[in-house]
Amino acid sequence: MVKKLFGKKIGMTRYFLDEGRSVPATVLKVGPCVVTQKKTVDKEGYNAIQVGFEPQKEGRVNKPLKGHMSKAGAGYFRILREIRVEDPGPFELGQVIRADMFNIGDTVHVSGASKGRGFAGVMKRWGFSGGRKTHGSRSHRIPGSIGCSATPGRVHKGRKLPGHYGNEKVTVKNLKVIDVRPEMDVVVVKGAVPGSRNSLIEIRKA
Repeated sequence: MVKKLFGKKIGMTRYFLDEGRSVPATVLKVGPCVVTQKKTVDKEGYNAIQVGFEPQKEGRVNKPLKGHMSKAGAGYFRILREIRVEDPGPFELGQVIRADMFNIGDTVHVSGASKGRGFAGVMKRWGFSGGRKTHGSRSHRIPGSIGCSATPGRVHKGRKLPGHYGNEKVTVKNLKVIDVRPEMDVVVVKGAVPGSRNSLIEIRKA
């Protein structure tokens, strides 16, 4: 049995619990994922299955991938990912894995790419307080001194500076599953998950 699956973030909402209290929730479309390849220790050096997510038109797939995915006989997919398993034997090519592997009350970890914010300064990227706001100051959002004068005469590695912010893998751990709707391939988790709407996410059991 697999412990994780792939899907996309639909968006956030609020969810009313049985006692009437509302909590922030994220709606995830999980699967269906189709097994497109089985990898074994004898051939590839490790046990895993490759799954496809989000069907794709045949004309949008190049010839090598088309030949690869046609072996499963389940269509073509925009996203291919691997899932490590102890034994790929019980899985069949073309087998569909759905959201019903998750249950209400499960604890899950959700990974995704955070929103890309482009080139950002130190106040936005690292939370610096910035320079003085008054008394004639013209340097309101500067980082301040970044190194020493004579010794060592350089900027230390790892110094927090302006640069590319966001669009990196982020994992939010121990989120509670508060609703599962297998007929819609929907899983609702309590709290926020990384990424923008329709971005790829990975959800796995804690």
